[in-house]
Amino acid sequence: MVELRARRELEASTGTKHDLKGKENYPVVHIAYEDAEAYAKWAGKRLPTEAEWEFAARGGRTGEPFVWGEEFCVSGKHMANTHQGSFPEKDTGEDGFIGISPVARYAPNGYGLYDMAGNVWQWTSDWYRPDYYAQLVTMGGVTRNPRGPQSSFDPAEPNQPKRAQRGGSFLCTDQYCSRYIVGTRGKGEVSSGTNHLGFRCVKNQAKSS
Repeated sequence: MVELRARRELEASTGTKHDLKGKENYPVVHIAYEDAEAYAKWAGKRLPTEAEWEFAARGGRTGEPFVWGEEFCVSGKHMANTHQGSFPEKDTGEDGFIGISPVARYAPNGYGLYDMAGNVWQWTSDWYRPDYYAQLVTMGGVTRNPRGPQSSFDPAEPNQPKRAQRGGSFLCTDQYCSRYIVGTRGKGEVSSGTNHLGFRCVKNQAKSS
């Protein structure tokens, strides 16, 4: 409920009474899964799996909690657009932004990718199941490049098909949701979109002849 309250407060200042002027470099948000998937297909691309997304987000690093390393702030500097202050009442903007920010305002990861943590959540192509990775562990061995479960199941809403989301958003804070940690997950009903949810595309590498 507290996150929903924060969303509504921001939407009051960025909703239907506002236009896109000056927002050319901002993430596209309020995108349902079907719309993100359709755009990716139109562009000759697709949405990443969770495994692909995490591999890309880590940028060559292993075993570290954040895209950029071990510490949330590096030499006192914020590394992503998240929520500071008292959640959800006030975002103090210590990271330079209150609410959504333009893309590429923070340093890229080791693969040159921007905003793999914070700012807006990103859809992945995997169905959401909270026990999926636990199931892989029980199978034994090493699972390489998992493609996600065959169907969705959320015990809280078993009749709502959901897809996994990654990366966290400008609403994430250790007071409520620290999903900017690279290995954490989110979920979303496939026909829903919010002001802190977007997507990015991937493209299969062409096979050499």
